[in-house]
Amino acid sequence: MSSSIFHGLSAFPITPCDSSGRVDESSLSKVIARLADARVDSIGLIGSTGTYMYLDRAERQRAFEIATNIAGSETPIIVGVGALRTDAAEQFAKDAEQAGASGLLLAPVSYTPLNDEEVFQHYASVAGATGLPLCIYNNPTTTHFTFSVSLIERLSGIDNIVALKNPGAPASEMAAVIKPLRDAVPSDFSVGFSGDWFAANALLAGGDAWYSVAGGLLPVPCLALARAAQSLNQDEVKRIDGLFQPLWDLFKELTSLRVMYAAAEILELTSCKPPRPILPVEKSEYSRIAKALESLPI
Repeated sequence: MSSSIFHGLSAFPITPCDSSGRVDESSLSKVIARLADARVDSIGLIGSTGTYMYLDRAERQRAFEIATNIAGSETPIIVGVGALRTDAAEQFAKDAEQAGASGLLLAPVSYTPLNDEEVFQHYASVAGATGLPLCIYNNPTTTHFTFSVSLIERLSGIDNIVALKNPGAPASEMAAVIKPLRDAVPSDFSVGFSGDWFAANALLAGGDAWYSVAGGLLPVPCLALARAAQSLNQDEVKRIDGLFQPLWDLFKELTSLRVMYAAAEILELTSCKPPRPILPVEKSEYSRIAKALESLPI
């Protein structure tokens, strides 16, 4: 199965909801339209930035329908389908396929720590539930599970599992991160990275995709950074990344999710807050976030 949709800039938007957890159609439509208009390479719907674990099945379906209606068929939509139970993740995958998704993103979410065999069986079951290509989401900070290279190699042999979303690393370490992964997986298997402040260097080092939090709200400057890295223009990467540095600093200090909700409000895209128990950033921080946005072509 082709991994072609897992490349370039994959933009991960927030999923604006009201206080009861119902998706705000107007706000989500505005956010998705920005991404489609900017022609991002794909939209990562209901990923971690999209707070997938805080949405029930009905609201996930509602988000799918809103996004596919706005984005149309030209922009691939990769849908997060993580769940505590394998059968639930299978159902979310089927729902996404029925709604018109182009691909799936799956993290090994669990309350009880999982071992490698449990994760392997979980992925095999979800990958077999649809005909959609699936991306492994290695997110140890959130899931407390770290994929070994040997497990990724084993999973890459399963039909439909065609890509990896891996944590980024400092520029000096990226080549050492990528090489063993490339050696372990098929040549057409996509190796992509998250962690926005690492992403440009990941692309420069040969990564296939940047799975971007900032891209979900600021697609124009993120596309510029991604394209510079893809063309191996190091000077331009350094210049654009420098414009992003105040935002990267805020991501590290306040968390990217909270900053993106505040930024969306500053840009007048939504007044929705993160799902409780997550609290929004203090209003006193909004001026710092607004200043970080000022240097970016929005």
